[in-house]
Amino acid sequence: MTNPAPVVLVIDDDASVRGALRDLFESIGMRVMVFDSTQEFLRTTRPEAPCCLVLDVRLPGQNGLDLQRELNEKHIALPIVFLTGHGDIPMSVRAMKAGAVEFLTKPFREQDLLDAVQAALDRDRSTREDEELLTGLRRRCDTLTPRERTVMRLIVAGRRNKQIAGEIQTSEATVKVHRMNLMRKMQASSLADLIVMARRLGSSDKSSKVANGSNGL
Repeated sequence: MTNPAPVVLVIDDDASVRGALRDLFESIGMRVMVFDSTQEFLRTTRPEAPCCLVLDVRLPGQNGLDLQRELNEKHIALPIVFLTGHGDIPMSVRAMKAGAVEFLTKPFREQDLLDAVQAALDRDRSTREDEELLTGLRRRCDTLTPRERTVMRLIVAGRRNKQIAGEIQTSEATVKVHRMNLMRKMQASSLADLIVMARRLGSSDKSSKVANGSNGL
């Protein structure tokens, strides 16, 4: 499968600005979707491709900063490049602290905008790759039996096979079988690889099986 082409999402209530931005991005081969309000944007399904949002700060109804806050509250990791004709330092600081990629004041250089959009798309692409990797790890972890998860948790904690056998009251040979099976299911090529996977799973959610050892790991 080929990777889907990235999409630039533009929200601006000025039709001439929307048209100019669409022309700019399409002139270098980018896919573009334009919206005249945050409400229209929120009613639209986000494309299944790397995306970034080029967002005017001052909009009728919900403004750009309010939309940024709503997206953060909903844990929607969509990189934002802000545009404004009436920016000030407190406004830009607020936007950047909340995770904006860039805050550009009109008039701006087209190249500055293109550079900011490329950085935002790179960020979203990386985030999507991380999420895909984590989803794969969770699926592999779900294939482990309860005993294999327990063995994995103890391995990651630094226990040797003999110690694990004592803790779960089985033979060392059985522990070795569990260890072999879980390494295969997790597709871990080494102990170090397994530890990295377990830490990744644990850091993604404090209530995960790896982090607390319940319901398995």
